Amino acid sequence: MVAELVTVGTEILLGNIVNTNAAYLSEMCAKLGLTVYYETSVGDNPERMLQTIKTAVDRSDIVILSGGLGPTKDDITKDIAARVMGKELVEDTHTRERIQQYFDNLSIKRPEVKITENNWCQAMIPEGAVVLDNENGTAPGLIMEDGEKTVILLPGPPNELKPMFESQVYPYLQEKQPEVIVSQMVKICGIGESMVETMIEDLIDGQSNPTIAPYAKTGEVHLRITAKAKSNGEAKKLIKPVLRELKLRFGKNIYATEEKKSLEEAVVDLLRDKNMTLTCAESCTGGALSARIVNVSGASDVFKQGFVTYANKAKRKYLMVKKATLKMYGAVSEKTAKEMAKGGCFTTGADVCVAITGIAGPGGGTPDKPVGLVYIGCCVDGHITVREYHFNGNRSKIREQAVVYALTLLRDCILQSYS
Repeated sequence: MVAELVTVGTEILLGNIVNTNAAYLSEMCAKLGLTVYYETSVGDNPERMLQTIKTAVDRSDIVILSGGLGPTKDDITKDIAARVMGKELVEDTHTRERIQQYFDNLSIKRPEVKITENNWCQAMIPEGAVVLDNENGTAPGLIMEDGEKTVILLPGPPNELKPMFESQVYPYLQEKQPEVIVSQMVKICGIGESMVETMIEDLIDGQSNPTIAPYAKTGEVHLRITAKAKSNGEAKKLIKPVLRELKLRFGKNIYATEEKKSLEEAVVDLLRDKNMTLTCAESCTGGALSARIVNVSGASDVFKQGFVTYANKAKRKYLMVKKATLKMYGAVSEKTAKEMAKGGCFTTGADVCVAITGIAGPGGGTPDKPVGLVYIGCCVDGHITVREYHFNGNRSKIREQAVVYALTLLRDCILQSYS
């Protein structure tokens, strides 16, 4: 079945808010096995909204609209959708009682809050529509059916939309959809996007069900294996041999096969598994690497300390970088990165230290040391590895890449030490 998403609100078109609803609903539709060909955003204009909804209903089996269900004059989604579906609006006693109860409960905590006349328009629903109770607001969701066409209206605030979809819409759509889609994520680091694609080109060319889709991220490549079947069990059986083949091809470069697991989480888990402690020594990244590490729950089990040694004096004082090294080779050099990594381990007694020094720009570059030059060093049990990188982009992008590649190098060095 084909689903289409329409998000309503002029504020979306103006860029005042980020349209997270579309991303969420797309993901949920994929889990249900629904095919989404179109996502549209439309402002609070009756004529344009009418045409948008008409077009969506004509070409899709299920149309899911979010936003525009509030009590104000510019909340017109329900009225326009009802017109498209040929439905009259009638008052729903159940919804009116829920709105009254909502304000009664609210007034206990905030006596100044009073129900206004325009709130009652939310109790008007298209005749014959299924009402979806809103446990977090006053605007109910709605489901309208006309033959093989279904239009679903959801409130715009994510804290209202998500629980409503998961508790009421998802089960409803699950019954209508004869097939399910199951996805398996494979997350890879240390190999570029073009190389990954080359290594699986034969699999992509010969795919039908399941399919493999690559997604490039900063310093990472994610592969999503997707299978369609009559049940979750059958879909997982289709995925299993493809997952096995990817593991054979990419080996240790696969850091996770879990959707929500990040690279830093994989690194913290590895450190914990090996009973190792970590120190970070940063210059151009200014603590960004340490921040990624401590963002992981339980990082305190492995993370000892982080140094932000931006100035040369700080490198000498806290990381024992030699004055002669800085004078001869400079702060951005393989030699300095090596001494930073070694000094971090020595100073804190950590098993591992990752050091980053580079030129993030936009100024400070020279022909010999251009903007984007970054050295990353890693010391594991006394063995030091330093890699030279040349990153592109603005200051923020260069620093972001440096952090990701530092995590990758850290992971590589630990795995090599215990191979």
